[in-house]
Amino acid sequence: MTILKTSVRNFLAHKGRMALSAIAVLLSVAFVCGTLVFTDTMNATFDKLFASTASDVSVSPEKNDDAQQTGKPQTLPASLLARLGEVDGVARVEPHVTSQQITVADRDNESLSPSSGAPTVGTNWDESQKKSVEITSGHEPRGAAEAVLDSDTADKHEVKTGDTLRVIAAPGDFTVKVVGIATYKSTNPGAAVLYFDTATAQAKLLGSTSAYSGYGLTAASGVSDEQLKERVTAAIGTGYTVHTAAETKEENKKDIGSVLDVLKYALLGFAGIAVLVGIFLIVNTFSMLVAQRTREIGLMRAIGAGRRQILRSVLVEALLLGVVGSVLGIGGGIALAVGLMELMGSMGMKLDMGELTVKATTPVVGLVLGVVVTVLAAFLPARRAGKISPMSALRDAGTPADGKAGKVRAVIGLVLTGLGALALVGAANADKATAGGGLIALGIPLTLIGFVVVGPLLAGLVVRVISAVVLRVFGPVGRLAERNALRNPRRTGATASALMIGLALVAALSVVGSSMVASATDQLDKSVGADFIIQDQGDNPITPATEKAITSAGHIDHFTRYVGVIAKVTTPDGKTATQRLNATDPTYPDDLRSETVQGRLKDAYAKDAMSVPEGYAKDHGIKLGDRLTVVMTDGRPAKLKVNAITSDDTSIDKGAMYLDIATAKSYLPADKMPLTGMILAKAADGQAKEAAASLKAAVKDYPQIKVRDQSDYKKLIKDQIGQLLNMIYGLLALAIIVAILGVVNTLALSVVERTREIGLMRAIGLSRRQMRRMIRLESVVIALFGALLGLGLGMAWGIVAQKLLALEGLGVLDIPWPTIVTVFVGSAVVGLLAALVPAFRAGRMNVLNAIATD
Repeated sequence: MTILKTSVRNFLAHKGRMALSAIAVLLSVAFVCGTLVFTDTMNATFDKLFASTASDVSVSPEKNDDAQQTGKPQTLPASLLARLGEVDGVARVEPHVTSQQITVADRDNESLSPSSGAPTVGTNWDESQKKSVEITSGHEPRGAAEAVLDSDTADKHEVKTGDTLRVIAAPGDFTVKVVGIATYKSTNPGAAVLYFDTATAQAKLLGSTSAYSGYGLTAASGVSDEQLKERVTAAIGTGYTVHTAAETKEENKKDIGSVLDVLKYALLGFAGIAVLVGIFLIVNTFSMLVAQRTREIGLMRAIGAGRRQILRSVLVEALLLGVVGSVLGIGGGIALAVGLMELMGSMGMKLDMGELTVKATTPVVGLVLGVVVTVLAAFLPARRAGKISPMSALRDAGTPADGKAGKVRAVIGLVLTGLGALALVGAANADKATAGGGLIALGIPLTLIGFVVVGPLLAGLVVRVISAVVLRVFGPVGRLAERNALRNPRRTGATASALMIGLALVAALSVVGSSMVASATDQLDKSVGADFIIQDQGDNPITPATEKAITSAGHIDHFTRYVGVIAKVTTPDGKTATQRLNATDPTYPDDLRSETVQGRLKDAYAKDAMSVPEGYAKDHGIKLGDRLTVVMTDGRPAKLKVNAITSDDTSIDKGAMYLDIATAKSYLPADKMPLTGMILAKAADGQAKEAAASLKAAVKDYPQIKVRDQSDYKKLIKDQIGQLLNMIYGLLALAIIVAILGVVNTLALSVVERTREIGLMRAIGLSRRQMRRMIRLESVVIALFGALLGLGLGMAWGIVAQKLLALEGLGVLDIPWPTIVTVFVGSAVVGLLAALVPAFRAGRMNVLNAIATD
């Protein structure tokens, strides 16, 4: 009980010094709990949505991952409707029509497709829709020219009842009048949804009035879903997917769950980085508090306190810190989850706050995480406190007990760093990406841990170099700041290491991202001969009507269509596997200059011919002139001759197999031929501007189509990678914020530790202004030390990662020096800002009171 009282008293006495450590625990726990609450809420919301939309039993086409992309969904015959209605136990059968391969344009010809990447869905209105939505304005669709739009899309694009919308679909374009607005009862999953009457949906979305996308069955009273499923399966036989409501819900959960799991574990990964950084802050805090209480602990030992009691006393303080920080963090996590839900709402996915889900395990996880991390981080300082002898009662408080890093620590750090460096060198020289990936996964943590362990040794060397460049111009004040940073290398190393971790990841990702952009740009310059690349922005195939409009443009030398055909390919070694064949026009070799290791790519466009990639040919023993058995999905078997073997030394279409569109058409029924995925265009000589204007005019009625020249395409690649990196940098900002708190805490405690020293310096003539400058310069040096280590380490990781990417065709190394320099200079600014409060406190100290401090 005495130990507990002492610990509580010490904790309350030093609560100000503990505050920043508590904030670090709070942020880390909040990120973890916020992620769990947000993803649990998403799961619960989708569970409710799926439960409201699932029929007792559903019948849908058998899942076919190898289906051709014809722009129309898989269907079931309409004749099945009557057969299902006759099954014993079926109360009602609802035929469903759904397509996600449509574009909807408003009166200004602007696409209504969600910017979040969610699909645009066209479906039929029936009684089952009323379980998930209700018409809040107007009425249900009653004819071929009428439709109902979901309320979120209507609000976002200012669509009202009476407005006309244009629908672009594979069977053909058509217009409808909005006669109603439907509002979701629980959650809008983010999609733009347009409802038609059933006959219109069949004709316009499926291209046939004798087919449906599937059927929803309602069980009669007293018939369970499982019983009805058995009866339906017995009645219609195989070749269909028959699911109960529970199975449909589980299937939908599996699909959305895979996406949510990626999001969940990615966010938890960044939270883990913040936790790791927070450990350095807590270790430093308790190390300094123990050092400052050396005399106090020595006196306790002198009056009979044992080592274990001192150890337990410090750990109890850590426990209190962990509990306080964790409890606040749990509350912060719930607030963070609400913020994420609001963010998702602004992107089109309206999540009901009434569905906010806080499982019992979430606060438990947060509390355990915060407490365990804090106690473990405080263990080494607590152990050091337990070793303080009674004679330390005669020693001045604040005397550092770890002025020099131990030799054993230095040796361990150098060994770990050396092993990590060897693994990275091995990864950089690997012949295969898989082998190199394992080595880099080993090298990164080893070098990171090695740098952390060897940090105190590096501090003595690197800080002197930085000081010689940065601090010497400030005269005696600069030299004092340098000596303060060097007086406790272990503390300086730990503080800098926290900043190093975040900046190392930033530097590595910057190098990888910049190299990917440079490599893709280089490949475009070397390989792409086409002037224009024309694609659907929603990754849907180009509809026939759209293709006709594109190819009507003038000032064009030629167009090249690019079609993906799914087929099973049997190689000479007897192995059969599903492959994607790129069926293109014969002008494709002019538009994409692919190198070949054998034969000419133009010869692959002969009748019943194809090309294969170099690695594929090597793996399956394929030689020039061999014939492969190719069975295209829904088509006739073909024997195609290998007339070219393409090089794998590229990132554009690496591993592609080419053949002529005419060859694919000769083995596929017209209605099973995939739609064009992309069109390349070459301008007539000297008419590039006229061709660009003509193409843009040709697609003005098709808002989903984007015409890009090579510079536009390069910008697209750069923007896409940049957006991904910015999102990652934003998540890493949490770890960097915690690291900055560590710098502030270290300086604040250092000022307290050096109270008497500061008073003596003021007494012999050091002004307040000089004192504040000394503290700020010390902070800048520590920040630059961490930045130098982090950026150097991160650049090494990034360079090795690029060497592995080079095996996949991304062979250009590009170090983003402007970003690296900006981060380095920014670190100095961060160090300056972190020192403002500690420097202000040091400058305001009363000289006499400071000198009188024990």
